[in-house]
Amino acid sequence: MSEQVELLPQSETIVPEVVLADTRQLKRVLETALLTSAEPLSLVEMKKLSDVSLDNRQLEGLLEELAQDWQGRGVELTHVASGWRFCAKAEMQQYLDRINPQKPPRYSRAVLETLAIIAYHQPVTRGDIEEIRGVAVSSQVLKTLETRGWVEVVGTRDAPGKPELFATTKQLLDDLNLRALQELPSLQEIGALLEQDTAA
Repeated sequence: MSEQVELLPQSETIVPEVVLADTRQLKRVLETALLTSAEPLSLVEMKKLSDVSLDNRQLEGLLEELAQDWQGRGVELTHVASGWRFCAKAEMQQYLDRINPQKPPRYSRAVLETLAIIAYHQPVTRGDIEEIRGVAVSSQVLKTLETRGWVEVVGTRDAPGKPELFATTKQLLDDLNLRALQELPSLQEIGALLEQDTAA
């Protein structure tokens, strides 16, 4: 009986150290995979990196810890629509532009208005967009958004002519650094931005 009492504390001290070592190693593996991946990684993909079975809650806990570890640095771990990724903080962009100056693509007011209508009223048909905008939508506007990977056809409406239904993609949310459509700014904020752009 006394031998069992002596063995119990030893096993209790060994197990947490093993778990802690495994957790540290898994965080290092996750960090490496995320830093070297060009695209966001999903939980399904990251589970493949572990030697032990993890549920989503455990994995997300490790990712939150990793995000905390990177606080105060020039890059941050963010959760976007299609997974997790490291990206430069907004305040670092001005410095990065010095070594790789990139002019962001300029989109016409028609393209931005069409994108906003699709994002806030999806799924919508071309006719819906024209009704809201009050003007015809050229095929080039929709093609621009589809080529950019921001909108896609998700079906057809059960109406004469079976018009295509357009909706936004995860790529749009990833590019905006958002997890869900609910994180989009309000329509009033979008309107103010469009007015500023027109004035400029």
